[in-house]
Amino acid sequence: MSPDHNPARHDRDSVARAALALLDEVGLADLSMRRIAARLEVQPSALYWHFANKQELLAELADRITARIPVTDDDVLTTARSIRDALFAYRDGAELVLSTYALRLGSSHAQIALEASLGPQSTDRATALLHFILGHTTLAQLRMHAESHGAAAAAAAEEIDPTAGLDSVFDLGVVAIAGISASQPRDRA
Repeated sequence: MSPDHNPARHDRDSVARAALALLDEVGLADLSMRRIAARLEVQPSALYWHFANKQELLAELADRITARIPVTDDDVLTTARSIRDALFAYRDGAELVLSTYALRLGSSHAQIALEASLGPQSTDRATALLHFILGHTTLAQLRMHAESHGAAAAAAAEEIDPTAGLDSVFDLGVVAIAGISASQPRDRA
């Protein structure tokens, strides 16, 4: 068997791809090094050739999740929505990125994208906005997860969608923190 086809040989990229796939299947709470190793048919110790610890692996996953966020001078609402969409692309994506961001691990790609949209001298507003986006998206994912597992039964019995209105609240929060009106383009000065 050639090295390219040997399932026991993995690199940093294959470990991260397997971990992202498992994240989608089992969620962040059940994403363990042991489970990732089992998926790759290796011993857990083999993963430590590629990642010093689980936090380093989670930082890599956060970077991969946020890498799809475009860094442009689009309006801030478009950028904020692209960050939210990137976080929603993976089960518990918001919680994972929030946890690595809280520990100052991984890249600051989302922050850079917000600063590009907000314009010069916007670091504090971009930081506040990123905190809002991470918190809001984590809340929405938790509600959706609870609903999918029947934990939101009381709300369902009352025919209330636990995620109803979250898009308008998201847009309102972005506009308020960014300091713009919903129809005002950002200052490019």
